[in-house]
Amino acid sequence: MNGRRTPGMRLHLLNGLAILVLALTGCQPVSSGSESGADSDRAIQNKGSDTLVNLALAWAESYREVRPEVSIAVTGGGTGTGIAALINGTVDIANASREMSEEEIAEARANGITPVEFIVAIDALAVIVNPDNPVERLTIEQLSDIFTGRITNWREVGGNDAPVVVVSRESNSGTHVYFLETVVRRGSKENEDIFAPRTLLMPSSVGITSEVQRNPNAIGYDGLGYVTPHEKLIAVAQDAGSPYVLPSVESGEDGSYPLARYLYMYTAGEPDETIMAYLDWIRGPEGQAIVADLGFVPYAGN
Repeated sequence: MNGRRTPGMRLHLLNGLAILVLALTGCQPVSSGSESGADSDRAIQNKGSDTLVNLALAWAESYREVRPEVSIAVTGGGTGTGIAALINGTVDIANASREMSEEEIAEARANGITPVEFIVAIDALAVIVNPDNPVERLTIEQLSDIFTGRITNWREVGGNDAPVVVVSRESNSGTHVYFLETVVRRGSKENEDIFAPRTLLMPSSVGITSEVQRNPNAIGYDGLGYVTPHEKLIAVAQDAGSPYVLPSVESGEDGSYPLARYLYMYTAGEPDETIMAYLDWIRGPEGQAIVADLGFVPYAGN
């Protein structure tokens, strides 16, 4: 690779910094949205989506140079974990790779919390296979049939005569929920399809990429920023009559890739001055430059 770091490699390298950030910030109490933000030292608790965790970590590290008096503790655990913490009032910012559901918003309001949504980036969710797999492209319908178990052999979609090994994130992941609703159920609220019982459920993006890299029959999905040269990208079409498009920053930005999605941060009510300043920085030129650097798609709607 001529010594060049890919976005996926940079994201994996950032994992090692997460422990450092947590150690430096410590277990500080969660701030109230009513605080003035004028404290000389301030800790922001940030938790949730594993898709966003390394991007959030990179933001936190860079923001320390801008506001050294503000420390930001970043942890993952999945979108569901972050949203649950927001509902319980134990986190300042919840990271999410999907929108909060109506039920989650109602639960938060029952606890006296009104979630406020901020779009912070776009992700072109990539469908990945082993580089030895000859399949180049799939429709949403074919992907649905693969992940529900209606298609069980690669020859059914033009591949080798070999069993399909389906790999997914666990159900607490916002990426799992997005893929379930958009691909498995093909965007239909009436569709009740679920992942095939034989699906291998992984606790992290790294688990999916590792399985795909070692297993020539595996297929999974991951945020574009996590994909390395050791996985093969599948071109996806909405249907057989639509163009097949590879995930990229460009296709995610122009909307031509069918599995482009927003990434979110939620606050417990209107953010105070310190948190709002951080969110403004994330959604501004410096923060969005980091989005692009890590292989995600900058959000131009800020």
